[in-house]
Amino acid sequence: MWRLVSAALALFSVSFAPSLAQQPPRSECLAMANAAPRAMPVAFRQAAGPAEVEITYAGHSTYYIDTPAGLRIATDYSGAYQVGRLPDVATMNRAHSTHYTLFPDRRIPHVLHGWSEDGKPAIVSERISDTFVRNVTTDIRRYFGDDAGADMIRDGNSIFIFEVAGLCIGHLGHLHHKLDDSHFAQIGRLDIVMVPIDGTYTMTLGGISEITKRLRASVVLPMHRFATPLDDFMRRIGQDFEIDRRTERSFRMSRDALPSTPTVIILDGV
Repeated sequence: MWRLVSAALALFSVSFAPSLAQQPPRSECLAMANAAPRAMPVAFRQAAGPAEVEITYAGHSTYYIDTPAGLRIATDYSGAYQVGRLPDVATMNRAHSTHYTLFPDRRIPHVLHGWSEDGKPAIVSERISDTFVRNVTTDIRRYFGDDAGADMIRDGNSIFIFEVAGLCIGHLGHLHHKLDDSHFAQIGRLDIVMVPIDGTYTMTLGGISEITKRLRASVVLPMHRFATPLDDFMRRIGQDFEIDRRTERSFRMSRDALPSTPTVIILDGV
């Protein structure tokens, strides 16, 4: 009898092992966004210690994220904005040449395009070291040299989301239009969000300010920024967000250290 039971259990485990192995990576940011608030014992958090990421503004739309495991991520990577060593992960959007390169350094092991060449949405859902990387696609305006006729390229831009150290970090890319409810549902909760604030090449400041407010991230990092709209952006969201302007180009952040009031951190050390 026991032999039959053992054989049945073994067959059951073999049959289901492949399907379990093929399960897609799970997004903790989506899970936490959809779940009720959960209390965590203070003693446990102190014993574990805060895991920190270091975020560095390299310029334009390129931020570097250095994770606790030593993974280095570069956003909207073109190779023009370098800080220290090469990234291990380079995400790209094809708005124009300052946001991507088709000839990245071959030593970069993970190059993730935010667009697809076959007309379908790019799908990024990958765990790399201690980081889960995923994307949410949006449409993008055409630029000079595009002769397909339509005003927008469907799914031509990606919002990349990096889940690491208990943090949900989003990069809006070269965003060209307002987000609808389905976009916000796919994004989920963000603790830190990188937002283009040029006011013309991407979106109007009014439009991007509305998106920033709705995302309700604890930390907002301006990018694609130029001298004039920066102050305007700060005025538009200043009543809802604290302004933290720093002379450095980098800062460290853990889940425990997130500000209680939503804060725009402006890194002027570029």
